[in-house]
Amino acid sequence: MKMKKIGTPFFVCNPKSYLYGAESLALAKAADKFAVEYGVEIFFTAPFADLANIKANTENIIVTAQHMDSLVPGRGMGHVLPESLRNAGAEAVFLNHAEHSLTLTDLVKTIKRAKELGIITIVCADCLDEALAIAKLAPDILLCEPTDLIGTGQTSSFDYIIETTTRIKEIDDSILVMQASGISTGEDVYNTIIHGADGTGATSGIIKAADQVKSLEEMIKAVVRAREELSVK
Repeated sequence: MKMKKIGTPFFVCNPKSYLYGAESLALAKAADKFAVEYGVEIFFTAPFADLANIKANTENIIVTAQHMDSLVPGRGMGHVLPESLRNAGAEAVFLNHAEHSLTLTDLVKTIKRAKELGIITIVCADCLDEALAIAKLAPDILLCEPTDLIGTGQTSSFDYIIETTTRIKEIDDSILVMQASGISTGEDVYNTIIHGADGTGATSGIIKAADQVKSLEEMIKAVVRAREELSVK
């Protein structure tokens, strides 16, 4: 199935399971507004049970599942069926996050199932070696996120961003490279994109903010600023 073309630079608003229900929907609606206002591709993650409601009440964000399994319709009690996610409106899925890692065998099978259904894959890698191995599986987006920096407010070094992005593109230049460790401010977003990332995103930088919507907007504005500067170089 043909997948949606992803505009770059993109942003992922990833509340994980800190938000659900009405709070998740409220932030999703804000992201939906910003996607149009600023012309930025925004992915928005939510718990499985909230995906259909968010899809029904938004038009512009890419509704994103936090995980899925490789099973096909039939047996699989308790697993996450790809078809059910697609039917609920999910257009993208995270795979192999540090909080839900997969074996290589499972990752190969799950990426294959996502491609069959036209679901965009955002696959996580916690080091350069893992990123290079995963690049050979042709994910749509490869998130280079050192596990020990998640939630710390400390971003990856510019050298790391440049090296991982360059090395992955050498294997497959169609893969979009995302860098998102420790993103807390608009300036973090700007610096990450200006140093070569195709996209970035945040969790704690938004969730822990006194005003989550304002923090999200600050980050989206930073995406626009980086995009505009790169376009004139």
